Order: sequence, then C-alpha cells, then structure tokens
Amino acid sequence: MRPRLEVRSTGFTLIELMVVVAIIGVLAAIALPSYQEYVRKSRRSDAVVMFAKIQQAQQKWRANNTSYTNNFGGDGLRLASSNSVTSLTSEGGYYTLSISVDAATPGQKYTVTATAQNAQSQDKSSCRTLRLEVNQGNSRIYDGASGTNQNCVSK
Repeated sequence: MRPRLEVRSTGFTLIELMVVVAIIGVLAAIALPSYQEYVRKSRRSDAVVMFAKIQQAQQKWRANNTSYTNNFGGDGLRLASSNSVTSLTSEGGYYTLSISVDAATPGQKYTVTATAQNAQSQDKSSCRTLRLEVNQGNSRIYDGASGTNQNCVSK
C-alpha cells in the first residue's frame, strides 16, 4: 500500500477576503468625511493669510493717505498686477476677496470679505464666507453669514 500524501493548502478563503474588504469599506466610510473636513479647515488659512496681507497693505496706504482704499491694483494696495482691481483671488485659489470701505468713516473702518470658491465651496455653510472687520485699528474675523465668530478660524 502506498502512503497517502497529505496536501495542505494555504491561503485565504473567499469569505475571509470578503470580510476584510467589508471592514476596509466601513473604515473608509468613517475616515473620508473627517479627512475632507480637515482639508477644508486647513484651506481656510488661505483666506487668513490674505487678510494679513491686506491689513498690512491698508496700513501702508493709510500712512500716506487720509482714508483706506478698496483698490487691490497697482494704483491702490498693489496686491494685483493691473490697476483698479476691486476683487482678488487668494494665493491658493480657494477664496475671492473684496474690500468695502465705510463711506461715513473712510479713514477708520473697512471690511474684507472672502468667499469660498472651487473645492472650498463645499465647506460647511457657516464658514463659506469669512469677513475681516477693521475699525480704528482693531480687527476681528467673523463668518460672513451671521456676523459672529463660529470658530471657522482658529487663533
């Protein structure tokens, strides 16, 4: 009589592979929205950086003039290459910025509004529009919808 050879198979069964794929799918479904929110929150710094540049340029402008300006161009804040520019895209391209100077007190108050665009427009509704208000040198960043600080920007 011949000795019987024992054959051992190694590997995974189809059921085991399906369980692993299901677990990976559940983990991805949980992690992806959190990651996307983290990315959108980090992109808000694009607007904050532009707010700082605009504030600095406005202070230089105000030192030489009697009022603030709403011109980003070469004959204003010099943040854009052409003259008489009233809106500006942030460096990362996630926000469009505009300035409004308070007509009653042009030397004291202005507001910069950053509106989300492109991929950032998927941000939560309270943070799609950010607003910087400067009044007599004091500045605050708000969400544009309610005019309150909704923790859209960490300090």
